[in-house]
Amino acid sequence: MTTDTHDIEPHREQSDWVWYVGVPVAGIVWVLLYQQLIPFSEWATALFPIARDSHTGEAIAFFLYDVPKVLLLLTLIVFVTGVLRSWFSPEKTRAILSGKREILGYPLAAALGVVTPFCSCSSVPLFIGFVSAGIPLGVTFSFLIAGPMVGPVGLGLLFGLVGWKITAIYLVFGFSIATIAGWVMGRMGLERYLQDWVRELNTGAATGLPEERLSMVDRLKVGLDQVKEILGKVWFWVVIGISIGALIHGYVPEAVMLKIMGGEAWWSVPAAVVVGVPMYTNAAGVIPIVEALLGKGAALGTTLAFMMSVIALSLPEMIILKQVLTLRLIAIFIAVVASGILATGFLFNALL
Repeated sequence: MTTDTHDIEPHREQSDWVWYVGVPVAGIVWVLLYQQLIPFSEWATALFPIARDSHTGEAIAFFLYDVPKVLLLLTLIVFVTGVLRSWFSPEKTRAILSGKREILGYPLAAALGVVTPFCSCSSVPLFIGFVSAGIPLGVTFSFLIAGPMVGPVGLGLLFGLVGWKITAIYLVFGFSIATIAGWVMGRMGLERYLQDWVRELNTGAATGLPEERLSMVDRLKVGLDQVKEILGKVWFWVVIGISIGALIHGYVPEAVMLKIMGGEAWWSVPAAVVVGVPMYTNAAGVIPIVEALLGKGAALGTTLAFMMSVIALSLPEMIILKQVLTLRLIAIFIAVVASGILATGFLFNALL
């Protein structure tokens, strides 16, 4: 008994409408959920028998806001990049960004980071999407560095604090660090230090069908499959990483930091970086700390080095990245970026 293809097509068209209607509806639900993150975190925090402005209250509110935010971003970005990947296989993407064109990829990725208002953990989902789409690793690192370090929120707040000249210099240095660090890491051939499942994702086909035979619904299904695969592997570590970040955010030892960064000793810059790396906050959260440090007499270069390390090399970010990168690659990433941050801190202290 054979199946008439004319009977299959109407059934397929009917099921296709579920996707064409369901995806926009899901998008609207996503936007509504994202808009309610702050009200939800405040409402949920108020259910606990603690003062909202206490250290514990700050930590709980931070956790209840950041976990759903990062998971929502991860879902959206991985879905979109998964759909795009059905048109551009990793091999095709590498071909597009190879040779002379790859050189342009580093500043373009850094520029994308500058205009993207993400903190370090929120930049990770887009980083994962880039890596899974086959974009060269060095280019993706340029974005990952620039996103939190010189994003629009931080630049705007820094402008209000120290004026346009220092903000412009900070932008130039942050952009340069992101571009050069990405290029250096791209030249090191570090793809072998990706986690095994990421390498398999990069080398495998997006689907079993040839690209030219994929319908739009097939491509949407590829995006959903990517969400299930990647979100299933990293969601737990997102929660763990942000849990640690929330504890640090709620119990920031400002007095200790002022003591370390208030002097002009040569070791104050590396000490500020060491203090900043385990912490976690976004640009909006770190600017008040920067203002307090400068008000207490901390050197500008030391303070900016601290700010860069907090928002570009946070411990929670590294915990989440561990599901994509091996420890060796994370160590290389930290070493390259920290070198650029140290150079910026020393130079600012010397010039100002």
